[in-house]
Formats: sequence, C-alpha cells, structure tokens
Amino acid sequence: MRNPFFPSELIRSTYSIDFERLYEEGYRGILFDIDNTLVPHGAPADERAIQLFERLKRIGFQCCLVSNNKKPRVDMFNKDVHVHTVWLAHKPLPGGYRRGMQKMGTDISNTLLIGDQIFTDLWGGTFMGIYTIMVCPIDPKEEIQIVLKRILEKPILWLYRHSKSFSSEHEIKENG
Repeated sequence: MRNPFFPSELIRSTYSIDFERLYEEGYRGILFDIDNTLVPHGAPADERAIQLFERLKRIGFQCCLVSNNKKPRVDMFNKDVHVHTVWLAHKPLPGGYRRGMQKMGTDISNTLLIGDQIFTDLWGGTFMGIYTIMVCPIDPKEEIQIVLKRILEKPILWLYRHSKSFSSEHEIKENG
C-alpha cells in the first residue's frame, strides 16, 4: 500500500489536468472537492467551472461533488454544473466517497478524486485505494483551521517530492 498521505499526482490546477488521458486510462468517475479545488471558498460555479463540467460530460465522465459543506453550499455551486452531489460527506471518512461512487455507478478501480487538502480530501481516498490528484489551492486566503492544516501538509509534500518511490513525473505538473 502506498503512503495514504501521498497523492497519486500533484498538479497545479484542476483546470490543467489532462482528463482525456485519464479517460483513455479507464477512469470513468470523478469525485471533486469544491472549495479551493474548483472555485475560491464559498464562491458559486464560475464560467470556467461550468465549461469544465460540460467538457467532462462530453468526454464521458460521471462527476460527483463530495463536500463536507452543508446542502445549501453544495446546491449553490451545483445549480449551474448539474452533477451528482454528496454533502456533509465527513471526509476523510470513507462513507462520502462510497456514496459518490454509488451515485456515479463507478468503483475504486475507475474513479478519481480531486482535491486541495491532504487531511480531508485526499487521505481518505488514498487510504481506500482511489487514484487521487492533489491541486494547489485557488485562493491563499483561508480559514484558520485550514491554515493550520496547511502547516502540517508542508512536510508531507516535501517527503512526497523527495521520496525515492516517486519519479520526477510526479512533481507538480502544468498539464494542458
């Protein structure tokens, strides 16, 4: 088992991920965090997010927003992208990820998880065996509890980048 704190890939932005390549590799479902992964914290879906989900649907992906936020926040973002949702997911516990995969009709072998935080978004997914992609947060202004988690993430990301088990292809990518 790989280190559950290490993402499968580290890519600068959700919007630079090569989703066509991932579809060709057999992935069919994507679990997305919302805040600081797709838009700044608390923001509605912007034109870039709307176009991304339209593109993902054209490629053939099923998508699900998996958020620790309450229903009104998730619904506000989803009103313009129209994908599956799981709110109050309690990440990193596995239940939210499982509900998302069930809604999409996918499983661990063909599902991706994309998020910006190790201790909520990625840890649970990686522990379950889901292919995880960590992206850099969109907005550096964050709530204090997230700032504290970011401090704890720094040594993990340093170890990830310097681990002999990961090649240079796993460094932050500027895909697309």
